[in-house]
Amino acid sequence: MNLYLIIKSLHLIAVISWMAGLLYLPRIFVYHVENYEKKETTDIFETMEKRLYNYIMRPAMLFSWIFGIVLIYLNGLDVLSNLWMQIKLVLVIILSGYHEYLGKCLLHLKNRTNTKTAKFYRYINEVPTILLILIVFIVIIKPL
Repeated sequence: MNLYLIIKSLHLIAVISWMAGLLYLPRIFVYHVENYEKKETTDIFETMEKRLYNYIMRPAMLFSWIFGIVLIYLNGLDVLSNLWMQIKLVLVIILSGYHEYLGKCLLHLKNRTNTKTAKFYRYINEVPTILLILIVFIVIIKPL
């Protein structure tokens, strides 16, 4: 069995799981804000948000990083000298920052200190899509 392909598969599974959460959580925020005055409904959204963030997204992000670092090690650290890899890592760091920002949004919604609109959450929902597209093309094509 090829260890490299197993690690690469685990990395992809973790990334897909992480991306699913990054795309879904802001959508829940939209519904949460639109139903802000309905306590029973917002309680349900808060439970969904907390579970998605803590039990799916956070572990998926950590495993994405862990398996990604292992892949870099298995490929040789000289892969870090490639511009395409440097750009990918910067984009993944931005994606991780976005992940943490969503965690702050989650807390503001939970604490009822949210000042963002449903429209805002619809717009930021596009951030991971754009980053995903860039990362995939950079990794597959390696143009730089």
